[in-house]
Amino acid sequence: MALFFDAAWFDARLSDLKLDRAALAVAAGLTREDLGLIFANEREANGAEMRAFAEVLRTDLLEISIRCGIAARNTAPADADANARLDHLDARLNAIDDWIDQFERETRKASGGG
Repeated sequence: MALFFDAAWFDARLSDLKLDRAALAVAAGLTREDLGLIFANEREANGAEMRAFAEVLRTDLLEISIRCGIAARNTAPADADANARLDHLDARLNAIDDWIDQFERETRKASGGG
């Protein structure tokens, strides 16, 4: 599941471009229902879908990936001890590393680099 999908930003950007969510769904090859799951933060957008979003919204892939949730913070509980907080940070960094690896694989694949 995505950390945080910024639906308000996507809707505002679509509105600025005189588009609606259907334009994103068509460009990404999604049903409206699947796109709804992404907007409801119940499903992550994959690399190809994010590239399609970037093209439709006329912005770069980094902005889209941030708005799709990679940059959101999920803080440790305030009462967690130091070791638990470090474990939490380590898990977050591992999740980010995994996402970057997947992103790089998708980027290489899309550019024909296999």
